[in-house]
Amino acid sequence: MGTPDFAVPSLESLVQHGYEIPAVVTTPDRPRGRGREVLPSPVKRRAAELGVPVLQPPSLKAPEFAGQLRNLSPDILAVVAFRILPKNIYSIPRFGSFNLHASLLPRYRGAAPIQRAIMNGEELTGLTTFFLEEEVDTGAVILQKAVPIAEEDDAGSLHDRLSVLGAALVLETVRLVEEGNAPRIPQDASMATPAPKVLKGDCHIRWNQPARSVRNLIRALSPAPGAYTRHGGRVIKVYRAEMARDLQDLPAGEVLLEGGSLFVGTAESVLSLAELQQEGRRRLPVEEFLRGYRLRSGDRLE
Repeated sequence: MGTPDFAVPSLESLVQHGYEIPAVVTTPDRPRGRGREVLPSPVKRRAAELGVPVLQPPSLKAPEFAGQLRNLSPDILAVVAFRILPKNIYSIPRFGSFNLHASLLPRYRGAAPIQRAIMNGEELTGLTTFFLEEEVDTGAVILQKAVPIAEEDDAGSLHDRLSVLGAALVLETVRLVEEGNAPRIPQDASMATPAPKVLKGDCHIRWNQPARSVRNLIRALSPAPGAYTRHGGRVIKVYRAEMARDLQDLPAGEVLLEGGSLFVGTAESVLSLAELQQEGRRRLPVEEFLRGYRLRSGDRLE
């Protein structure tokens, strides 16, 4: 069970290593992209290329869907970036169901573990496979793998790395279940931290925060949905920024243009903005952005 690009390597790995996959379950086709064209999920596209049957239930609670799964008599259900499953679904396989989560559980339980880890300035994250239980992200841990977060990582680069490493963890988890050797390590609930879904309000850059915190926010929201600021009522998204250690401090939100660079003050130190996007335009390196957007030293970003 899976939907986005993150889940594709796990599907490929299981097929390549000879496991019989009687069906892939993914979300119904829906409008995607700027043109809102109705398209299949990345997992459905890859499953079709691999010749694996696809189920797209409009509701996971529909009795017909549970019946379809029972008829398949699955040994195990591997869930990667899908929806919350009702108990009558995840309890169907005879060896249970497990999920791949992009954090070292119990830290960063929730919908946005990659973004929240970067946002909080973490230097280490990881992957966890765990058996599904009724409460989300709380089941017994099977395997974990720690993964460093590099200073230059954004959510996109970390997502891609975790996706590939996660496929190996999914494969090893299935092997352990097959052999009857899968661990069941209880999570310590006292160590749990949340990773709630990113909302629009989370994406607004607040320049009265320290420069490193602002940069972490920008990294965490790149390439999507993008951190944003406002200038004269217009929205500008910022996708990349670097610390500008050689400059004297500027007032929070104040702009300095110098030698084709765009500097902005924060509560502590200065940021150099490297990649931006005016509303309705494409992403641009700062030099190109400044050629097409009127901004002056002393202006304020809000």
